[in-house]
Amino acid sequence: MSRIGRMPIAIPAGVTVAVAENNKVTVKGPKGTLERVLPAEMLIKVEGAEVVVTRPNDLKKMKSLHGLTRTLIANMVTGVTEGYQKTLEINGVGYRAAKAGKELTLTLGYSHPVVMTDPEGIESVLEGQNKVIVKGIDKEKVGQYAAEIRGKRAPEPYKGKGIKYADEVIRRKVGKTGKK
Repeated sequence: MSRIGRMPIAIPAGVTVAVAENNKVTVKGPKGTLERVLPAEMLIKVEGAEVVVTRPNDLKKMKSLHGLTRTLIANMVTGVTEGYQKTLEINGVGYRAAKAGKELTLTLGYSHPVVMTDPEGIESVLEGQNKVIVKGIDKEKVGQYAAEIRGKRAPEPYKGKGIKYADEVIRRKVGKTGKK
């Protein structure tokens, strides 16, 4: 039984959910509009102030798509109401970030600065020189852009230098010891 798939998604005030043919779901809210084509086999119905997802049969594939479809719609509703954000921390001597317009410039100990442009619908905000907050309404895009920024200099285990998520814990290693 898909416990997640069977849960109805409550539609908050100020949000409209529309289901077109081929399961194209459009969610409009105070922060913007999101569209997504979901698996055609799932039956998506808007009943009053909630969205209900049902599956046609109990095949393994349908069971897995059931929970996925419901979660994707729930994420869209959360995105247009509250939005999503990921916080990144930059650790290391001389490592810092600067913002100019839509361009994020990272100084990460390379011989050149790393320049990244914010994708459409995603915004990066700086708090000081070593904290970057990625904000947006699409959970997938926010996570992807945050991962791309982190990928420019992932944290290393000896000194912990690099870009890490705010809630990430780096497992530290003990370095080399000299001869005695």
